Amino acid sequence: MKNPRLERRAYLLGMAHAVDFGVQFLLPVVLARVLDVESFGKYRLLWLAVLTMVPLATLAMPASLYYFLPRSDAAHKRLYINQTLLFLCMTALISAWVVSPLDPWRPVSVRGLSEPDLILPLFAFLWTVASLLDLLPVIDERIKWQAKLIVGLSVLRAAALSVAAIATGELQPVFLTLLGFVLVKLWLLLSYIVRHHGLSRPVLRWPLFMGQVRHAVPIGLSGALYGLRGQADQWIAATLFSIGMFASFSVAAVISPLIYICRQSVNQVFLPSMSRLEAGGDMKGMLSLNSRANVMVGTLAYPLLAFAFAFANDIISLIYTPLYLEGAPVMRVYVVGMVALVVELSSVMLLLKQGPFAMRVNAMLLAFSVAVSWQAAHHFGLPGAAVGSVLAVYGDRFLTLRRISMHTGIAVSRMQDWRSLGMLFLTAVVSMLVVWALVHGQLADRRPIVRLAVATPLMAVVYMGLYAMLNREALLIALRRRREGSA
Repeated sequence: MKNPRLERRAYLLGMAHAVDFGVQFLLPVVLARVLDVESFGKYRLLWLAVLTMVPLATLAMPASLYYFLPRSDAAHKRLYINQTLLFLCMTALISAWVVSPLDPWRPVSVRGLSEPDLILPLFAFLWTVASLLDLLPVIDERIKWQAKLIVGLSVLRAAALSVAAIATGELQPVFLTLLGFVLVKLWLLLSYIVRHHGLSRPVLRWPLFMGQVRHAVPIGLSGALYGLRGQADQWIAATLFSIGMFASFSVAAVISPLIYICRQSVNQVFLPSMSRLEAGGDMKGMLSLNSRANVMVGTLAYPLLAFAFAFANDIISLIYTPLYLEGAPVMRVYVVGMVALVVELSSVMLLLKQGPFAMRVNAMLLAFSVAVSWQAAHHFGLPGAAVGSVLAVYGDRFLTLRRISMHTGIAVSRMQDWRSLGMLFLTAVVSMLVVWALVHGQLADRRPIVRLAVATPLMAVVYMGLYAMLNREALLIALRRRREGSA
C-alpha cells in the first residue's frame, strides 16, 4: 500500500540534493577558469584520493545505523552512534596515514599534491569522521533538518572555495579552505548528536559492537570494492596519461551526481520503512518499496542521462571550457553504465545481510574491471579507461538480482516493475533523439550555451508529453485517488 508521506519526504530530500548538485555543478565553472589545467587536475586528484579512502575507512558503519536505529530504544540508539564514531575515528587515522608522507607505498601521483604535505592526511581524517552527518539525520527521519543541512553546507563550500580561488588564483588556499569547511561540518555533527541523542556512556559494548561490525563490514567492503571499480578507472587515467588528460577524464564523471540525487534521496527516505518490513518478515513488501523507489528514480534519471549522452560536448564545453573536451566520449561511456545503476539493490542486500556474497562479487568484478580498463585504455585512449567499470555494473546487477531471488523466493521478473522501467527508458531515448535532431539541425553553428538553453526546456516538454501519453490511464487513476482522498 502506498504511503504518500514517504514520497513527499523523498521529493523534499531530492530537491535538497538537486540544489546541492546545482551548486556543486557551478563550482567547477569557477575553478576550471581561475586555476590552470594542472592545478585543476590536482584538485580533482585530491578528491579522488579522499573519496577512494572514505568507503574503505567507513566500511558501511554509518549505513548500518539504518538497520539498528529504527529498531532500538533511545539508550541503544546512543550506544550504536557512539560505537560508530569510535570506529570512524580509528579507521580515519589509518586513512590519514595511507595518504601521508609516513606511508612509503602511497601513490606517486599524490606525492607533492599539497604544501604542506599534512593537508591531505588531515583532510582525509576529518572528512571520514564528518561523513556520519550525511546519513544520521535522515536515519532519524528528520528529513527537513537533513534537507536544510545539505543545502547550507553545499552553498558554504562552493562560496568559500570560489572566493579562495578567485582571490588568489592558486591551489593551496583552496585546499586550506577545504580544511576549514570540514571543521565546520564536524562541529555540526557533534552539535546534532548532543542535541538529539546526548553524550553519555557507555561508549562501547563489545558484543553489540562486534554484532554491528559483523553486519556492516561485509557490506562496507563490498561497497568499497564496488566504488573502487569506478575509481580504478580514474587511477588508471592518472597513471597512464598526463595530469591534463586526467583532468579531462575526471570531468566526465560530472553527471554521476545525477544518479546520486535521484537515487540516494529516495532510498534514504524508504530505507527505514524497508528495514521495519524486513524485521517483520515481509520480504514482498520490502521489495515492493525498493521497486517503487527505483521507478521514481528512473522517472527522473533516464531523461537526464539521455540528455547528457546527446549533449556531452556542449555540457563539457560550457562548464569546463573546450580545453576539457577530451572528456566528452568518456562521459558517454559512463552514461551507458548509469542506465543500469537506476536499479538500486545495495539497500536490499544490506537488509538481507548479504554482505559476504556482495563482497565476493565486487572483488571478482573489480579485478575484471581493472584488467579490461587497463587494456582498453592502451587501445582506445581515455574512453577505454572507463569501459571496465561499465561492463562490471551490468555483471553486478545480473548476479545480485539472482542472489536476492534465491534468498527471498521471489522471481527476478516480479522483483522490479520492469515494464515501467522499460517504458521510462524508451520515452527518454525517443525524447532525446527528437530534441537532438531539432537542436543540432537548426542550431549546429551556435555556441554551446545557446544549444543547451534551447535543448533543456525542450527536452523537459517532449519527455513529459510522451510520458503523459504513454501513462495516461495511470495518471488519471492517481488524480482520481487524490481527489477522493481530499474529499
